[in-house]
Formats: sequence, C-alpha cells, structure tokens
Amino acid sequence: MENTPLTPPHAPFPDAARGRVLVVDDDPTVAEVVVGYLHRAGYAVERAGDGPAALERFAAARPDLVVLDLMLPALDGFEVCRRMRAHGPVPVIMLTARGDEEDRILGLETGADDYVTKPFSPRELVLRVESVLRRAGAGAPVTEGARPLSGAGLRLDPVARSVSREGVGLALTLREFDLLAFLLRHPGRAFGRDELMREVWGWDFGDLSTVTVHIRRLRGKVEKDPARPRLIRTVWGVGYRLDLPGEDEAPEDPEGADRTDVPEAPARTEAAPAVAPLPPAGG
Repeated sequence: MENTPLTPPHAPFPDAARGRVLVVDDDPTVAEVVVGYLHRAGYAVERAGDGPAALERFAAARPDLVVLDLMLPALDGFEVCRRMRAHGPVPVIMLTARGDEEDRILGLETGADDYVTKPFSPRELVLRVESVLRRAGAGAPVTEGARPLSGAGLRLDPVARSVSREGVGLALTLREFDLLAFLLRHPGRAFGRDELMREVWGWDFGDLSTVTVHIRRLRGKVEKDPARPRLIRTVWGVGYRLDLPGEDEAPEDPEGADRTDVPEAPARTEAAPAVAPLPPAGG
C-alpha cells in the first residue's frame, strides 16, 4: 500500500497550484488511494476520518473542494454537508457505497455538486474534482460576461456571484447559480438535460437525474409557486426552458411535472393539410 504523507491536524493546507481538497472517509484504504491520486494530480490534500473531524478541519482551513463519504461514524455525510453549507458555498463531491437512487438524490438536494458510487475509478474521481473546481473558478463560462442578467424580478450578477428576487437575496449553490445564469442567457430556448449537463456541468457523461434535482431545487428558490412553475418550464420529451414575461408562451406541461426521463424525441412539425389530387390531364 502506498504511504501518502498527510497534512498534520489543524495545519493550513500547503501551497498547491491546482487547489486544496479535504478528503473525508472512514475507510483508510479508500482514503489513502484518493489522497494519493489527488496528490499526484497536483492538489494539496487534507484527510479526516469522521464527521466531527471533518468539520473541525473545515473550520480551521477552508478547502476549495470536499470529497465526502456518505456513510461516516458519528455524523453522516448528509449532515456534514449541511453544516459545511451553513458556513458558505463550497463544492462537494459525495462518495457512496449505496446504489440507491434516493440516497444519490438526497445527496444532491443536500447541496452536493456531484457524487461517485463505490467502487469507482480514482482517475474518474480526479476528473470530477477538476470539473467541479473549473466550474467554481472565475474563468468558467458563467462569468464570460460581466453584465448583470435580469428578468421576471430576478437579478443575477456574474462577477459578484449574487442573485436576488424582487430585491431579496437568494442563497444558491454553485451549480444552481451556474444553471440559472445559463438559462437567463438563453430565455425562451428549450434545452435537453444532456445539453445542460454539458454546458453547465462541463460533463459529456453522468447521471441526468443530477440536472432534474438541480432544476427542482432552483424552482424552489425562484418560483412563486414551485408546484406550478411559470419561469422554468418543463418541455415534454425535450427538457427545460426559461420563460420570461412578455415572451410567447407554449402550452404548459400539466402541473409542471418533471417528465424528462422520457427519451428525448425530435421536434414535431405540423402535418401539411391534405390536398385533393389533380384530375388527369385532358379529363
């Protein structure tokens, strides 16, 4: 087994060009492998073996990203993520040995930016870390324009990374902010979940339920009635569309239900009206 040097408790992260990562896992074998791969990829890494230790390390030196196991002693990953989020936004990738979709969805709804199911490829995890940190950086596509975006009472400042609705600030996670910014830049256009995953998450692969969960969470923060969304509409068989007041409205999906688990279908066109055949020449 590879011996990976760890940062002493309570010491600040060492300098690293690529970022600082806190790895939280009570399985020493898994933790050592993850720490080793992240070190070799150029990251400064700290490690904690349970929930309370993770929160202590987090408070002592704020990381750029947390790799967080779901099943932890004392405090589970859900609660650790909630408490970290209470101190401000920080990207979180959850590790889980469970294949249950409900656990993955709950992790995302708690505020995790991504999840990886054990057993996993350490190289894939490093790629996920790179992707999440890239999106969290100032150079991501979300900040490609400094001009604030607004519509339907919403105001989003890409530089300050702040959002308000009718003058009241909204607390959005990293992905929720990026998703809303992307939709505000393209009002009236329907996007499939795979397109949103590629444009907002920067992934060409992944579980599309990630997009569904973030849309649901975003609706809960920007819609007056999330059960009957008027801004972020579900386009059946396609994906989602942001409608701003004054734009032409297409028929609503009943009750705003999320039905994008249906395979995407090509756009339908109206059939041309039937035309009676011409009589034969000379008839």
